[in-house]
Amino acid sequence: MNFIKNWRGALSNKLFRIYMIVIIVMAISLLSFLPTYFNYIENRNGIVLNDPLLDWFPAINVSIPVFIILWGMVSLFIIKAIQNPLLFLQFSWCLILLHLSRVVSIGLTPLNAPKDLIILKDPLSSHFYDVPFITKDLFYSGHTATMFLMYLCFQGKWEKIIALFASICMGILVLIQHIHYTIDVVTAPFFAWLIYLLANVILKRVLTQFPTSN
Repeated sequence: MNFIKNWRGALSNKLFRIYMIVIIVMAISLLSFLPTYFNYIENRNGIVLNDPLLDWFPAINVSIPVFIILWGMVSLFIIKAIQNPLLFLQFSWCLILLHLSRVVSIGLTPLNAPKDLIILKDPLSSHFYDVPFITKDLFYSGHTATMFLMYLCFQGKWEKIIALFASICMGILVLIQHIHYTIDVVTAPFFAWLIYLLANVILKRVLTQFPTSN
């Protein structure tokens, strides 16, 4: 099987193994830290932004389409990453950098949830947090940025088209549910792009040795 050969080849490379070990350690550390951090964020008082776009329409619960898109894209990524270890490594670094950047950006922008927010219930990721629902992890939208990172990391034409469409839909849906301000969503692709560039700088040597293709 080609994917077994691809992973054997990648894991035989010392630099690839080092990057994998580092990302695993960083992921474990981040997962240990995030529950405490988000508990702090939820108990911190902030400001409510004036958002004319959100004021223009009532909030609607679109949790089901949000998670169909989210976990559908996660499934697509897993399928592609099994075939391409470099895609897995690249996106993993992007995802860790995304979470680190959101820790900073959320910490620097104390915001209260938008008016009429409808709780977005995620039956999977909610198990990682000590608080029942997170409503103040606002600037910037992690859902939108994650979809856009997939668009940037995917190499295949149709995968990129699907990921770009998912990014647009996700941005619209989180606004419809009033779980983000407009500024959170419109800036998310920009932050994702910067993270993608930084990840590529960090992984430059290994990406050069094993050109990505999926």
